[in-house]
Amino acid sequence: MIDISFTYGDLEYFLLILVRISAFVFVAPFFSVKGIPRRYKVGFSLFLAMVMFDVAPRAALSYSTVYGYAFIVLRELATGIILGFSSLICMQIGAFAGQIIDMMTGLSMVSIMDPSTNINVTITGALYQQMLMVMLIISGMYRYLIKALADSFTLIPVNGAMFQTHFLLQAMLEFMKDYMVIGFRITLPVFIVSFTMNIVLGILAKVSPQLNMFAVGMQLKILVGLGILFITSSLMSVASEFIFDQMKILLQEFAYGIAP
Repeated sequence: MIDISFTYGDLEYFLLILVRISAFVFVAPFFSVKGIPRRYKVGFSLFLAMVMFDVAPRAALSYSTVYGYAFIVLRELATGIILGFSSLICMQIGAFAGQIIDMMTGLSMVSIMDPSTNINVTITGALYQQMLMVMLIISGMYRYLIKALADSFTLIPVNGAMFQTHFLLQAMLEFMKDYMVIGFRITLPVFIVSFTMNIVLGILAKVSPQLNMFAVGMQLKILVGLGILFITSSLMSVASEFIFDQMKILLQEFAYGIAP
């Protein structure tokens, strides 16, 4: 005989699972894209919560008042936000690299609205952001994020998160180092060409002072920069692998940083 009973204790446990999953879905990349209607995000969160309710390890909830349960809800909310944020900041490497490239090519004065985050970014930054999002879909990285969220209930049981701030801070500092390294590696071809062009234009300005090298140099920087971006666009697949590997490492470190 199948037992389909659902008690108040089950409802309380289900809501806690839903809070963590909802926080992750509304923060993590791909799932938090602004173009996706919120009802789809809510429905997806409910579906994952119903699945995890049956398969996640069950832990006893110890609280005596409403305030105690509210504290558990806030703990699960913070857990989902931290796990989603760890993957979201890795996607910002594309915007960082694009901003540096636009500064070197003279396109930094132009900014557009990124539809996925609703913030103003430079043209190349928005391009790299969209390319990384496409790579995330093609590579199946979104499935890894869902699997990591499901595994978090084994590593971090409901009401079992212990926020080790020193460990989280150390992981964040290590990530910032890799954040800079990966961002500058993406911009390296444009940086080398722009630096060489500035040297050539400086020599020409000394040889022919009557020529307005400033006006000529701005146009050349834009044309050469766009050409280098077109040539190196095929290398974004390699750069995305580094970014996704860093996303996996940071997600694991943040998960261990809040594990009991």
